[in-house]
Amino acid sequence: MRSAMEDVLPAKLRRGLRKFGEDIGIARRKRRLTVAMMAERVGVAESTYLRAEKGDPKVAFGVYAMVLFVLGFGDAIAELIDARKDDQGLLLDVERMPKRIRAKKNPTPL
Repeated sequence: MRSAMEDVLPAKLRRGLRKFGEDIGIARRKRRLTVAMMAERVGVAESTYLRAEKGDPKVAFGVYAMVLFVLGFGDAIAELIDARKDDQGLLLDVERMPKRIRAKKNPTPL
């Protein structure tokens, strides 16, 4: 049964999730871990883990995070949306800065 999630995801995002899942599978095999071993370590059923390896968008983010942790990529989650690397956000900050700053007429004493 298809979900509405699959209908609204842009094709580029679906491809990215599929590649992400494939990369998870490759990393697991490089470490010589079975699907059963990964599912146990992640704390999910084998069927759920296999769906993650397929890049299923219905798999919870927490499952993907735990998979990355088990594979040794735990720090990757913290780097996904690092404010220091958010070029678009930094540009928006610059655009929102006031053109000039005026001093208050009656500043309160410290």
